[in-house]
Amino acid sequence: MYEPIRTKSVHTMAAAPEIPHRSREQELDIRLAGQLTALLTVTDELHALATRTDGGAQDTGPAGAAPDGAALAAAAERIAEQVARLSGGHYPLRAEPTDGGAPARIEALQQRAHTLAGNALAVATSRGDSAAMTLAAERMEAHAARRDLATA
Repeated sequence: MYEPIRTKSVHTMAAAPEIPHRSREQELDIRLAGQLTALLTVTDELHALATRTDGGAQDTGPAGAAPDGAALAAAAERIAEQVARLSGGHYPLRAEPTDGGAPARIEALQQRAHTLAGNALAVATSRGDSAAMTLAAERMEAHAARRDLATA
């Protein structure tokens, strides 16, 4: 009464050996590199704003709320080194920070950097990468402290 199935099952097609599969560790490496690259972009943006405000009047809010340009440059280099380590030695492409924008954006960028560092910390923890965990925790603390100074 019924005609037999003559085509292959979709389930056997998915198990084909020619389809590349990544291990959990490789997936976590990719995800951690992505989170750190996003953090690097925001850090570069904060650095650009800090160097712009260092030359002129400090109109970024309360005293100490402006980010330290030298510290941000050093942090960006450390983040880039971690991304290169996770990416097989390839340093990330770095975007040119936007030209312009009010220094009032600093608070929003600090919040974004804090969130990205938290995401990177979560991935680094699940991966068991102590170097990335340390870096992400330091960046979270730095951005939380700057945020607290800006809102005080």
